[in-house]
Amino acid sequence: MTEFPGYPFVSRWFAHSGRAGLRQHYLDEGAGQPVLFLHGNPSWSYLWRRPVLALREEFRCIAPDHIGMGLSDKPGPDRYPYDLAARVDDLDVLTEHLITAGGAPERGWTLVLHDWGGPIGMAWARRHPDRVARLVVLNTAAFPHPRGERVRPLLRLPLRVLRDTRLGARLFLRHNLFARGATWRPLGVRRRMPAAVRSAFLAPYDRPEHRVAIQRFVHDIPLRPRDRSWPELQAAGAALARFADLPVLIAWGLGDPVFDRAVLNEWRRRFPSVVPRLYRGAGHYLLEDAHDDLVPAIRTFLRTSPLPGA
Repeated sequence: MTEFPGYPFVSRWFAHSGRAGLRQHYLDEGAGQPVLFLHGNPSWSYLWRRPVLALREEFRCIAPDHIGMGLSDKPGPDRYPYDLAARVDDLDVLTEHLITAGGAPERGWTLVLHDWGGPIGMAWARRHPDRVARLVVLNTAAFPHPRGERVRPLLRLPLRVLRDTRLGARLFLRHNLFARGATWRPLGVRRRMPAAVRSAFLAPYDRPEHRVAIQRFVHDIPLRPRDRSWPELQAAGAALARFADLPVLIAWGLGDPVFDRAVLNEWRRRFPSVVPRLYRGAGHYLLEDAHDDLVPAIRTFLRTSPLPGA
C-alpha cells in the first residue's frame, strides 16, 4: 500500500463468522516457519514492517491487526466486547484458519510480542503450548504488573483520567491524544518520528468512531483482581513456566514510561537464563528507535535457534 511508507504488502482479510462477519486484516508474507507478530495499543501491523521485510525471504510472517485496530473493521462497543478474552478468541480462530485452510503448520510458531501483544499472545500460547517454538519479547508483559495498582506516579493521574473520566473519553475519541502521544518524544519514541511514518501510524484512527478500540484497550488494563481481564492475564502469567526451556529473545527500550524496569525484571525472573538486549536510546516503540540493531538481531535469533524436535 503506497500510502504507508515501507509497507509494500498484500492486505488480507479474514471474516469472523462468530463476530457477525467482522473482518480482521492481516499480513501473510513469505514461506517457511511461521512467525506471528502481535501488536498492541495504539499501533497496528505497520509496526512490524521492517522485520517482515527482513524475514519474509526465509520465514512466513503473519501480522494481524486486532479488531478495531489498523485496517481491520472498527465496530462500535455494541458489536464487539473489546476485552482480552475476545482478542485471544480472535487469534485462536484466525490461526486455526491459517492451519486448516492456509497451509500453516500446527507446530513451530514463533511469537513476536509488543505491548498488548504479550497478554494476547501468551494467553493464546497457554491454550496451544505445543504450537509455540520461540518467543521474541519487546516491551510487553504477560502477567499482572509487578507494581500492581501502584503504577508509577508519573502515570497514575493520566491513567486515572483516561480510564475513568469524561475528559478521558474526549481526549481519546475527539482528539486522538493517546495515539498521537505514542508517536511523540519522549512518550513513545526517543528519536523524532518522520512525518510520513507518524501519519501512517495514525491513519487508521482518522475519526472518533475509529478510535473506540484505543479507548477500550486502556479501559481493559487489568490492574486488580476485580478487573474483567484479570483472570485471563493471571492465567497467562502462571503458564509462562511451561515455555522456560524455549529459545527466548528479550529486547527492551529503557525509555519506555509504561513497560519500565520493573516489568523487564519480572521477565528476567521468569526466564533467568535469558540475557536481554537493552536499548538506552529507545522508547516504547522500540522498533522505531532501534531497528538498525534490533531487526538483524531478530533475524539472527530465528536463524540460530533450533525448533524443538528439529
